[in-house]
Order: sequence, then C-alpha cells, then structure tokens
Amino acid sequence: MKPAIFPQSLPRPQFASDNYAGICPEAWAAMDQANSGHARAYGDDPWTQRASDMLRDLFEIDCQVFFTFNGTAANSLALSSMCQSYHSIICHPLAHIETDECGGPEFFSNGTKVLLAAGENGKVDPASVEHIVKRRDDVHFPKPRVLSLTQSNEFGTVYSVKELDRLGETARRLNLRVHMDGARFANAVAALNVSPKEITWKVGVDVLCFGGTKNGLAVGEAVVFFKKEMAEEFDFRCKQAGQLCSKMRFMAAPWVGMLEDNAWIKRAANANRMAKLLADEIAKLPGSPVKIAAPVEANAVFVELSKSMDDGLKQRGWYFYDFIGAGSRFMCAWDTTEADVRELVEDMKSLA
Repeated sequence: MKPAIFPQSLPRPQFASDNYAGICPEAWAAMDQANSGHARAYGDDPWTQRASDMLRDLFEIDCQVFFTFNGTAANSLALSSMCQSYHSIICHPLAHIETDECGGPEFFSNGTKVLLAAGENGKVDPASVEHIVKRRDDVHFPKPRVLSLTQSNEFGTVYSVKELDRLGETARRLNLRVHMDGARFANAVAALNVSPKEITWKVGVDVLCFGGTKNGLAVGEAVVFFKKEMAEEFDFRCKQAGQLCSKMRFMAAPWVGMLEDNAWIKRAANANRMAKLLADEIAKLPGSPVKIAAPVEANAVFVELSKSMDDGLKQRGWYFYDFIGAGSRFMCAWDTTEADVRELVEDMKSLA
C-alpha cells in the first residue's frame, strides 16, 4: 500500500521558531541506521552508550548523561535533583523556567520557589543574585540553592566566558549550585567559538540541559551532570516523570549522527549566520518600520515593528511571535537559507 503524502501545512519556511524546522539529515540518517533489527530497551543499547560517550568526549570530562523527551522535563527534573522543596531557584525574569514551563520546576521539586534576578538583555546580573541571597537568611524564607542561567538566552544574547566565570564565582561564594538551560546551547558555542567545556564545567556549571530539538533532532534533550553525585537516582526521576523512553535507541541515535561529524555545531552556525544576515538587511530598510530591539548574538532577531508592518507581514503569510518584553521575534533554524531571509526582507521592503 502506498503511504499517504500530506501537504506541508505552511507554504514556505518560517521564522516563528526553530521548532518549526524538520529533522536534519545527519540525525535522520542515524535514526534510520538504528532501525535495523532488535536492540535492548530502556537505554541498555549500544546507541545510547555511544551517544553518552560522545558527549563525555565533547565536554572532555567524565559526566553522567540522561536523555529526556523535551526541555521542560529536562529543566524541571534537573532542578528538582538540585533542590529540596524548601529551597529556591534564582533566574532571570524572562527565563523559560519562569515564563514557559507551566510551573514544571516547582511541581517536580514539590514546591521549590523561583526567585527573579534582574539583568539587561536577558542576562542575570551577579549583583542581583547576591542581593537575593543576602537579603534574608531566616527560616521563614525559601533558602536560595540554585542559580539557573540560559545559554543562549530568551533575549537572543549569549553569556561570554568572562560573564559566566563571574557568575560561577558568585555562585560558589554564595553556596549556590549552577544549572544551565541550554535549549540553544549549540548556538551559543557557535557564537562564542569556544569548546563546550569553556562555558560549562570550567566556569562552575553543575548541570546542563543540552538541547537537541532546536538543533535539528526530532525530539530529545541531554541532561548532563558534570558533578556526578548530583545524578544519584536521577534515572528514577526520569521514569516517574514519564521520560524513560522504552525504545531509547531512537532518541540516542540522532545524537550520534549530530556529534560524529560536528553537524551539531555546523547547523547552529548556519542559524546564527542567517540571523546576522537578517539583522544586517533589516538595518538597510528605508525609514524606520522595523527596528532591531536587542543585540543579535545567536539565532534570534528581535525587532520592533510598526503596526502596518506587523499586519502586512502576517497578511502575506509570515509567522512570528510577539515575545514577552522584547517586541517581535524572528528565529532562524538549522535549515534557514539566504533565499529565505531575502524573501522575508523583500516583503518588508515592499511594506515599508
């Protein structure tokens, strides 16, 4: 029987989210290779072992690795393993764990409170962290326990090595553990052009939630514990939360495909380049119907649109998000092309 072919639901590549993109060829090919014969279930297969070992090689440290279906689960379970219910987590007001995870970190940690630290362009200010920790130390206040950083962050900016080193020093001095939401970690590495260790365990990150989905996988995030003692019984947390994949090889194999020939960083670098191109082309538009609203450092371009420009783009079939506190967001993906960017910009020009 001939398989059904469904038409694409969208008429052209879009800029609303890097989640709109499909699976990159390297991940698809590895999944196809894994789909041969039988393999042991629940992660006891060679693909999962290989992916875990490759991540250890990538970070140049003996770390503990787990795979979850999505970023909300990765963040929520990682944070719950770092906290008790009477603790608190410090993060930026725009952090995904605060604005977009439906209380997941609080739920899985049995009530750990999220406290908000100020900072420009989506970055946590170390002085704000210190103020939160030191303003109270009595038993009536949830004890600060974890500093959560997003890299690259929701505002599209990237913490430099120096900034992370300062935040890591602040966390150690204040007895805080450090969690990194790395849904777009690959884009940050590509933007900074550093080895992954330089912006993780070497600057004090204890646990990283390494995003695969936005980097070209169908599904899957890697929770990487650089301090292995924090991973004690994490496998039970994953199972209880419905995050233990029975056919784990199909979650792990795409990671092998992405890591083998450095596709993960090449694909992220393309997304970053396209974002920079989009920002550069927007800057050339006549008049001021579109203004760049934030530094373009990874694969996101935040802009302020006039109402006529906003309406006109939507009428022409363009999808983009009105983002919390940052205007409209145009996100480039691993498969965004120069032609895609120029098609969008041409519509902006005609509307201007």
